[in-house]
Amino acid sequence: MDCSLQHIARIIHAEPVIVHDAVIVQLLTDSRKIVFPEQSLFFAISGPRRNGHQFIHEVYERGVRNFVVGKDFDQSPFSDANFLKVDHVLKALQALAAWRRRQFDIPVIGITGSNGKTIVKEWLYQLLHDAHSIVRSPRSYNSQLGVPLSVWQMDATDTLGIFEAGISTVGEMETLAEIIQPTIGVFTNLADAHSEGFADMREKALEKAKLFSKAHALIYCVEALKPALDPAGDDKILFPEAADLFTWSRQFPATLQVKEESRAAAATVVQGVCQDQAISITIPFTDRISVDNALTCVCVLLQMGYALPWIQERLTRLQSVDMRMQLIKGINNTYILNDSYSNDTASLELALDYLQQQAGNQKTTLILSDILQSGHTQEQLYRQVAEQLRARSVQRLIGIGPAISAHAGLFGALPVASSFYPSTDAFLQQFSGLLFRDEYVLLKGARIFEFERISALLEQQVHQTVMQINLSAMIHNLKAYQQQLEPSTKLMAMVKAFSYGSGSAEVARALQFHKLDYLAVAYADEGVELRKAGISLPIMVMNADAAGFEALVSYDLEPEIYSFTIFEAFHRYLRHQGISGFPVHINFNARLNRL
Repeated sequence: MDCSLQHIARIIHAEPVIVHDAVIVQLLTDSRKIVFPEQSLFFAISGPRRNGHQFIHEVYERGVRNFVVGKDFDQSPFSDANFLKVDHVLKALQALAAWRRRQFDIPVIGITGSNGKTIVKEWLYQLLHDAHSIVRSPRSYNSQLGVPLSVWQMDATDTLGIFEAGISTVGEMETLAEIIQPTIGVFTNLADAHSEGFADMREKALEKAKLFSKAHALIYCVEALKPALDPAGDDKILFPEAADLFTWSRQFPATLQVKEESRAAAATVVQGVCQDQAISITIPFTDRISVDNALTCVCVLLQMGYALPWIQERLTRLQSVDMRMQLIKGINNTYILNDSYSNDTASLELALDYLQQQAGNQKTTLILSDILQSGHTQEQLYRQVAEQLRARSVQRLIGIGPAISAHAGLFGALPVASSFYPSTDAFLQQFSGLLFRDEYVLLKGARIFEFERISALLEQQVHQTVMQINLSAMIHNLKAYQQQLEPSTKLMAMVKAFSYGSGSAEVARALQFHKLDYLAVAYADEGVELRKAGISLPIMVMNADAAGFEALVSYDLEPEIYSFTIFEAFHRYLRHQGISGFPVHINFNARLNRL
């Protein structure tokens, strides 16, 4: 459903400066994600680190002519562009998304909780996608910015929406509730992650529950919310307006009462009672977190009226979601368990259980960052962590961050070989002196610690070559080519990052400064390094494969599609991630067998 700029101005109560009306299809907040500039509306959002107004010139140069800006912005240098001036740009985006949601009378599932939101959302998509046309949050778009961008995707072909919402303090959920307007609510769990903005767990639960103020039904696990309930466990205190509560529990009375669980090599069989009927459910996972998330999904489907045999048939096809714990073959006969997507005591305990299950009697190492926003004092927090490690007989601990390093003494009495580093950079400087061999390594780090840098070293061998590049000569050659081309002809440069050891970041920066249009690299990891070095030019990846799809999307890299196999695989990946309009390049063979 497209919308005219004039109409949008009325919806967000903007002061319009419109040269010519335009039809808006896409909303932009990131200057790197321009696909259809003529149909895009750029919101110049200001945050603690960046002011979106600083990117207007760059976005304008790339063809965008429609902007939402603050009222004090001077638009005079952009005489052929349209501007909608508002008091608060983010609130304008949220108001537009809330309007969009009101245009569609379809079931919408709203998901919140401390952990598991994205997993439950993606699994519900897997279970329901052949029964509905589903619009859902891409990846983990659950913030004040991510939710409106997710809901804007809704159109007339959708028959079901699934959106997640995350908050970090009081007063945030009302806005997200107005945007999502869920008819069915899912509360995954309540843990100490991101607790700094709340007085206690009860306040945190009450704030999150505001998402469901107008929902017709609500699904949750009773013991997962028990810390927020009164001693009698009265869930109506949390959800007074919910018309239908569908609960599950191992310990307490619930709609679905789990009586027994038996685990085999690759599945868990759950025996229980649901609304006075004995049931048996086979879940194709054995770790506790996956079983819990799957049971929550089962309850959602039962509440929606699907029969248990229908649900069970789809459960057998359930696949793990890559953005959670990934077990990857590493260097020197190691296995890397990457669970750096979340970092709190509850998810640490679950990850340690999974590590123990996978490793058996083999050596285990935990690389752990500071745990942020736990809601506990640091003394209490790291004493609890030390107890978790002792109980699971972890053989080695590597602590990264100033807080865990300051409490190294709490780990001294454990039968664990411990070492501590103030930062990820400090650890990486010492990496070559640390031996990782014949063991299972769990990575558990808050996002700001960039544990993907550690994972990259553990997962691959590094080969090094040295070559000197004369940047002045290279730029001279570039200008010589540019002078031979029409101004409208674009120019792409191949950056042989790892193959020739040519200082890819330095080369790319020089090319970017001299207004090259595009860069190309051979492999996705080369493009990732350029993005980390601050390169914002569009980057084409020549040899894209399924293993690199996550990197392509995360770092805005554009794959060359060179076969129907890779086309179908990438299209399937984007569909599973809820992403559309992603730019690609098509390789045509002109009988020279070269690009």
